Amino acid sequence: MANPFLRRATEYIRDDTTFLEIVSPAPLTTFLAEHPRKADIFDLPIRIVGAPGSGKTMLAMLAEFRLVETILRDPTNDTNKQLSIALAGAGFLQDGKPGVAAVRIPMESEYRDFWELPYEDSVKTKLALWLVQARTMLALLRGLTNGDHRRLDEIRFIAREASEAHLEQIGGLTATGIRDRALEVQRAIYSIGASLLPPDIDKLPKAATEPYQPFECIQEIDIPWMGERLTVKPLAILDDVHALHPDQFEQIFTALARREIKFGRWLMMRLDALSPGAVFRSARSVATHNLQPDRDYVDIFMQGGESRDKERRRFRDMAADMADRYLPRVTAFRNRNLPPFRRLVPDEPPRLSEAKLRELAALVERDQQRFDVTPARRISIEELVAGYLAGTQSGDREPEVALAMVRVLMARYANRVSDQQVSLFEDFDPEPRTPLKANASVAEAARLHLHALSGRAFHYGFDTLCDASNENAELFLQLAGALVARMETQAIRGRALALPASAQQDVLSAKAVEIMDGWAFPFARRVRAMVDGIASDCREVSLLPHARLGAGANAVGVLEEEMAKLLLSNDELALILKYAVAHGAIEVTRDYGQGSKNWCLIELSGVVALSHGLTLHRGGFLERDVGYLREQGGLDGA
Repeated sequence: MANPFLRRATEYIRDDTTFLEIVSPAPLTTFLAEHPRKADIFDLPIRIVGAPGSGKTMLAMLAEFRLVETILRDPTNDTNKQLSIALAGAGFLQDGKPGVAAVRIPMESEYRDFWELPYEDSVKTKLALWLVQARTMLALLRGLTNGDHRRLDEIRFIAREASEAHLEQIGGLTATGIRDRALEVQRAIYSIGASLLPPDIDKLPKAATEPYQPFECIQEIDIPWMGERLTVKPLAILDDVHALHPDQFEQIFTALARREIKFGRWLMMRLDALSPGAVFRSARSVATHNLQPDRDYVDIFMQGGESRDKERRRFRDMAADMADRYLPRVTAFRNRNLPPFRRLVPDEPPRLSEAKLRELAALVERDQQRFDVTPARRISIEELVAGYLAGTQSGDREPEVALAMVRVLMARYANRVSDQQVSLFEDFDPEPRTPLKANASVAEAARLHLHALSGRAFHYGFDTLCDASNENAELFLQLAGALVARMETQAIRGRALALPASAQQDVLSAKAVEIMDGWAFPFARRVRAMVDGIASDCREVSLLPHARLGAGANAVGVLEEEMAKLLLSNDELALILKYAVAHGAIEVTRDYGQGSKNWCLIELSGVVALSHGLTLHRGGFLERDVGYLREQGGLDGA
């Protein structure tokens, strides 16, 4: 088998057994089981929103009833045990039995084609909405009869209260009647979309224009299961609804948000289907028509949660699980006793050669003279650094790190005493008003400087790999896949699989550049120019000798009031920023308080940081304005 890490999406894996072997249960836990609105996810409309590759389709496929049954039929399998626990936590199982019958309906471009028909918007919306419901009912019945495990006449549908008047339009409550009516509606509506010339409105097939609303009629389904009867809740998972025309999506979503509907409705969509304000999590612009988030529907964002540190930790666990499932499927590793993936990308720090260490020592000596630091002061600074490194839990305590930390602190000392008045009758070695400290941010600055000065590896280790993926499963697999490809070469040559820090750095940097070169989304050229410009400025500031931002900058901050005004406008810059967020070029933090001001942070993604040699630590930013963003995106004067 080819490197499975480099297969772009799980939806291309058609075999259920293969899919279950590699799929991770973590998304069920991360995004559903631990969601504060978990109790509502099968009642209210749910929009599950994420960037391409964030795992939307994987989540939808895993929830399908046919796969849930496959998992439950073999409870002794270790993978199935883990998946069962996750499914139960997310509410798909009740007492170890199915509680939800879910089907995934891909919203391919065919549905958007209905919006181009020469009819009123209300007619076009009904045609697409009724076709979706017909296909949902047919897919539901296929899932429930999966492999002839139960007959149609054993399935009974339960109507919601006060829906008796609608039952005839859906074919009654028998499975056979519902199937036949759904086939009739699908055939009639499909014939309209497939016509070379759309028929006149008064010549549309009767089956396509008559009311058809099974979502509003059906509440539960009664099925046989292992010798007993179960009542399960139906759930339609509409995948890739961003493929709809924006106006079409709004109308369909409004129709699906009717409070009378008891049929579960999930809409899987990309961020770029939302407005710039919604993508930037602006509460004023997330509302859809007269619908209010958390009251009429719930948004589940697969990235950009409130607790970013917690989100990073959870993603690391999910990524480790994914990697460990994929790794044994690599052909070159088949006959090897593989350790966990984490151990193949160790975080053991690199070491400079003796020659480069001498060059660094000479540079520090020159800077001591340039900063006018006395030998006594340097000794005190070296003692600060030695004390920090002796007590730190960090594994990177190599001599070059200590030297680079001394250089940073000498530069800070020079800055802090430069404006102090010195008596002519005392030695020129004043104490700075703000005492010097050796801490983690200085150590991170030292490592970044070493990368720029001596080429010492800066990005390596499993946690770095995960953090550079920005909680995006597909991006993680792309970066990990590049590392695995290097490991395959090692295996073929009979060498150890684990990659040293320098090899990891080379692979990740090259892959990051390749990914950015492959960007092909709307405004990709302007987004690339903007992030490259921001990265260049961040790098320049991060490499200042005194490292005023500690670990370094990887973001710019724009005043919140200025950003809010931009997002409510029709400015092209708002669209550029929207697509930059939606396709993982930047991340955004709203209302970030610092210096008695509220900022909107525009943070470069992990891939951009890898390609430009920037820190992945969050918080360091440059104060800028909307005009700066416009200039970097090539809009200045446009």
